[in-house]
Amino acid sequence: MVQPLHRLLVLVLALLGAQVAAAALPDLDAFDRHFRDTLAEQGIPGGAYAVIAQGRVLRVQGHGLRAVGGSDPVDADTVFRLASVSKTFAGPLAVQLAQEGRLDLSDSLAQQLPQLRFKRAELSQRLRVEDLLGQSTGLVPNAYDNLIDDGLALERILPRFRELDAICAPRSCYSYQNIAFAQVEPILARAGGAGYAELVERRLFRPLGMQGASFGLDALTAESNHARPHRREAGRWVEAELKPGYYQLAPAAGINASARDLGQWLLAQMGGQPDALSPAVVATVTTPRVRTPRELKRRLWGQLLDEAHYALGWRVYRIGESPLNYHSGWVKGYVAEIAWSPTHQIGLALLLNAESPAIGRISTAFWAQVHDRPVPTP
Repeated sequence: MVQPLHRLLVLVLALLGAQVAAAALPDLDAFDRHFRDTLAEQGIPGGAYAVIAQGRVLRVQGHGLRAVGGSDPVDADTVFRLASVSKTFAGPLAVQLAQEGRLDLSDSLAQQLPQLRFKRAELSQRLRVEDLLGQSTGLVPNAYDNLIDDGLALERILPRFRELDAICAPRSCYSYQNIAFAQVEPILARAGGAGYAELVERRLFRPLGMQGASFGLDALTAESNHARPHRREAGRWVEAELKPGYYQLAPAAGINASARDLGQWLLAQMGGQPDALSPAVVATVTTPRVRTPRELKRRLWGQLLDEAHYALGWRVYRIGESPLNYHSGWVKGYVAEIAWSPTHQIGLALLLNAESPAIGRISTAFWAQVHDRPVPTP
């Protein structure tokens, strides 16, 4: 008699959990209208999204055009640049290698990356591999990003790190980086026995069915169904030039993908493919590490958040008592956001082919409804 009662209890709890998740999920038809209307109001050429809930990808949809003035529509498989959303792949790869005993994330940069030198030699001894992934190096924020923007080659930029000193002790403050973050590439390649892109493709893209995901400018332009970048000029959106600079930073900003691909990526975070991405890896990369207080002052997100941290390639927000794992990306002509709630088992991916803050209006409205909070207002 005990076993049937136990099974009944498990069934009841499962049904209750499903009801909670269903109650938290916004109306998808209303969300689609909001997404479409926001693009139209802002004149944004095109965008796509994926919604994940109830253990599956519930909806993947594109709206608008791949290029302003064109006729090719954005669909679920249109490929965009992910920019800094690429960082959410570097953390899991690093932790996989660490859990296999191929890498120790607490190793110093002096051990793992002796060619990267700083103003004070002791800083290389104090900084760890995990500090690159966790944005806790203490270096001046966005060190030398301006040189990437100016089109300089990475090999001309890295020697300038010898001029840098820490503004705080390692692991004591948040300091967002792109170039420094990307220096995990040779470390992970050496530990994994293959190039960084090959490791991500073999261990993550292929097992998760991310068929449109790729690295680099050549791969993006070779894809016939790719979104063109757009910038604002004289009050309207115009097509922008595809810039290769940040593609030099593969772990930080090198990935291209579609909304369908990101749906699979978010599903995997929520336990959808444990053989490819284990719960232990996900738990490690989403454990809060360093506080990010400026996130609480963002115009829209600040109205929702109660706490904010950076983990390993992921941001970890807190809304009430519920964590929300999140990352955004911005690069010339594109913006992206992904987020997922462990509490509600809901995920959302957004991609736009224009540098528009409207992406924040779409995402915060969605997550406000999930958490039963007022929708943030500009």
